Amino acid sequence: MTPEHLPPVIAIDGPTASGKGTVAAGVAAVLGFHYLDSGALYRVVGLAALRAGVRLDDGAALAGLARRIAPAFVEGKIVQDGEDITLPIRAEDASRAASQCAVFPAVRQALLERQRAFRQPPGLVADGRDMGSVVFPDALLKVYLTAGVGERAQRRHKQLIEKGIPATIDGLLRDLKERDARDSGRADAPLAVAPGALVLDTTGMSIIDAIGAVVAAFRQRS
Repeated sequence: MTPEHLPPVIAIDGPTASGKGTVAAGVAAVLGFHYLDSGALYRVVGLAALRAGVRLDDGAALAGLARRIAPAFVEGKIVQDGEDITLPIRAEDASRAASQCAVFPAVRQALLERQRAFRQPPGLVADGRDMGSVVFPDALLKVYLTAGVGERAQRRHKQLIEKGIPATIDGLLRDLKERDARDSGRADAPLAVAPGALVLDTTGMSIIDAIGAVVAAFRQRS
């Protein structure tokens, strides 16, 4: 099918804890679209690597894991091999492992078609770091969501504490800066503003306002 005959895609990219997941899920709910949390796929690979004792600098082994995983997204939960791994993949060790796995082109290639398969009628909202640049370059709307690193650390801290996962602001600040550098500096599909993307800084912005801004931009373009 040609791009104009495919279901529309809203691609939302941005750094860790920029709010893109919450905003993307909210936009999908408003529009009645499907939702893809691409980061969850990398987290599943990261968790699988940690559990299997696979070195995080072994790109070939990590790509093998990426090809073998088969997570199911069921009623807001992520299930792998019959286990609900929704919370384990959100732990900080799995998050760090996911970022390290994502630097390898073979891992990204292994997950590419799995991500594109989420494009189903009536449309898709996809969030990640290369949704608009690599996975869905023909997206009808591309958004780059960002926020100040201090606010992102506060948001991430709140998320973890609410889930009963211990964390400190100082540790999160350091971790976010390291992830930003790794995601932006990788050779394959680095985190960057896609051409033509709407840049939305959510520092001090409510989730409702951010969702509204993306929905308005989509309706204007469609």
